[in-house]
Amino acid sequence: MPILSTQPQVPDAQAFKTAVREQWDRSATGWNAHTMEIRAWLRQATDFMLDMAGIGPGASVLDVAAGSGDQTLDIAQRVGPNGRVLATDLSSAILALAQMNARQAGLHNVQTLVADGEALPVEAATFDAVVCRLGLMFFAAPLQGLRGMQRALRPSGRICTMVFSRPDRNPCIGILMSTALKHAGQPARDPFQPGGLLSLGKPGLIDPLFHEAGFQNVATTALDAPFSLPTARHYLDFVRSSASPIQQILSRLTPDAAAAAWAEMEERLGVFTTTEGWVGPNELLLTAAQR
Repeated sequence: MPILSTQPQVPDAQAFKTAVREQWDRSATGWNAHTMEIRAWLRQATDFMLDMAGIGPGASVLDVAAGSGDQTLDIAQRVGPNGRVLATDLSSAILALAQMNARQAGLHNVQTLVADGEALPVEAATFDAVVCRLGLMFFAAPLQGLRGMQRALRPSGRICTMVFSRPDRNPCIGILMSTALKHAGQPARDPFQPGGLLSLGKPGLIDPLFHEAGFQNVATTALDAPFSLPTARHYLDFVRSSASPIQQILSRLTPDAAAAAWAEMEERLGVFTTTEGWVGPNELLLTAAQR
């Protein structure tokens, strides 16, 4: 199969990775503090991801871009004492929280490894399954990352990744980005630009990437995953505590200018307020495949 002419890749990969690592190091504690909200938001999607990856008792699982390990704990419980989970992340700070959370949950089958997801330092053909929840879209070169994941799998091993789909199915992200860029005096961006939240949501993109990486039986499923919170302000509190591109865009503004941007975001996001609280639409893509 020929190399993809549309293969997404960040131009200055090293600088990009350094920035991403620093952002997550700074945001690790805030992200972990929102575990309850994140878990409620991604509960169904995470269960589907683990099912599609074929994770069961005794399995050896690689969790790439694991963050603070919410889904890592689910995997550890599924595989049981005879299985194991290796959680990796670019950020040592957030991975330390994943290890702490595993210990506090009494799960002793979890190991952690600080690692670049595009250069996984693991032996070939040593895992039964690989998962990557909302991480692959932040890779500077996702195809390279997928090739490493394919290499890590045993023959017939399975993978499932989760990313955001296209802009019209994730309007909250569009509101955040457009408002932040306007207040920062920056031009609109291509929503599919490499390394961004929606970078792998372009229709017809992710399946060919998996094929190019050497996977078989590739299939992508779209899944609604609304984010339900009391108010739009609660959603913005979550965004402000995470290592989102929004924080980068607003980082050079004065405190007053940044506050004006956040205020406009809250006003615009209010359109998703219902009689039962705030419900932000999101659509995720779950891509499952086999080595």
